[in-house]
Amino acid sequence: MSAARDLVRLLADPSGANGVGDWTALLAVARAESLAGSLAFRLEGQKVPPRVEAILAAARRDAVQGRIQALWEAEMARRALAPLGLPVILLKGTAYVAAGLPAAIGRSIGDLDILVPRAALPEVERALLAHGWEWVKDDDYDDLYYRTWMHELPPLIHKERDRMIDVHHTILPLTARRRPDAAALIAASLALEGGLAVLSPADMIVHAAAHLFADGDLAGGLRNLWDIDRLLRHFAAAPDFWPVLHERASRHQMLAPVLRAGRLANDLYGTPVPEGWRVWDSADPLFKSRLLARDGWGRATRPALRLGFYARAHLLRMPPTMLARHLWTKARKGHRANP
Repeated sequence: MSAARDLVRLLADPSGANGVGDWTALLAVARAESLAGSLAFRLEGQKVPPRVEAILAAARRDAVQGRIQALWEAEMARRALAPLGLPVILLKGTAYVAAGLPAAIGRSIGDLDILVPRAALPEVERALLAHGWEWVKDDDYDDLYYRTWMHELPPLIHKERDRMIDVHHTILPLTARRRPDAAALIAASLALEGGLAVLSPADMIVHAAAHLFADGDLAGGLRNLWDIDRLLRHFAAAPDFWPVLHERASRHQMLAPVLRAGRLANDLYGTPVPEGWRVWDSADPLFKSRLLARDGWGRATRPALRLGFYARAHLLRMPPTMLARHLWTKARKGHRANP
C-alpha cells in the first residue's frame, strides 16, 4: 500500500520526485493502475534517475500513440454512423482527448465508448456491423442479457483493426438502483468539430463517478479518481460550476457517488472541493483502503476487502434474486463448457 500512496502523492505533487525511495515499486503500481502515462507527463522536467527517465519517456510515447489511435477509432465510428444523423457522444478517455481536456494528458485509453439514444440502437448496430465490427460474445444468454438489462450493446470489435467499441444508451445498467436520465445526458451534450459530441462538464463528472462508485468493484480506481481530479480542477473555474454539478448529480440520482468522489479526490489528490463536500461518512475509509490495495509489485492486496467490493458491485447492478438467478445460470453454463 505504501507504493500506491507514493504514486498518489507524486501525481498530486511531482516536485516530490527526489524523495522517492523505490522507483521499481512506484512504477509497478503505476502500470497496474493504468497511470504510467499520467505519471510520466506529471514528472516531465523533474529530476529522476536516468533509467527511470527512459521508462517515463517510453510511457509518454505510448500515451501519444494511444491518443492517436483513440481519435482514429472515434473518426471511424463517426464515418460509420454519420448517415444516421444521430447524436454520437464520446465517453471516458476518448472524450477527454477529443475535447482537449487536461484529463487526457497521458491517460491510457482502451475501448471506444459512445452514447447514443436507446431507440437508435438497432440502426447503430446495423451500421457498425456493415463497417467491419463484429460481435465479441457468441453466447445467446450473454447477448440476451446485454440487450435486456444492460446499459450498452454487447461489445463489438473491428475485425481488421482489433479495436473494441462499447455502444451505450445510458451510463448504468437498467437493473441498477440508480437511474440516470439518459435523455438529459444527450440533450445537454456539447458538439465538437467534426460531427461528434461529449457530455456536458457536470455530466462528465457524474459519469466518471458512476463508473467508479456505482458500477464496479473499484478495480483501477486510482486512475478513475485521477480523471475526476483533473476534470474538477478544470471545470471548477466556470461560474456556478458547483451548484450546477450538485443539480445534475441529483437529477441523475448520483449525488452520493459524486460527493464521495469529491471527498476522496480531495483526500488523495488534494482536489479543491467546497467545504461542505469534505464531511466523510463511515464507509469512506473502506473505499480509500480499496483504492490503495496494491503491493510493491503492483499486485492486488487485501483479498477480503476486494471480495466485499466485488459482491457490492454485483448487488449494485441487480436485485438479489435476479443476481442469484444470473450467477446460477452463468455457473451452469461454465460447468457445461468445462465438463
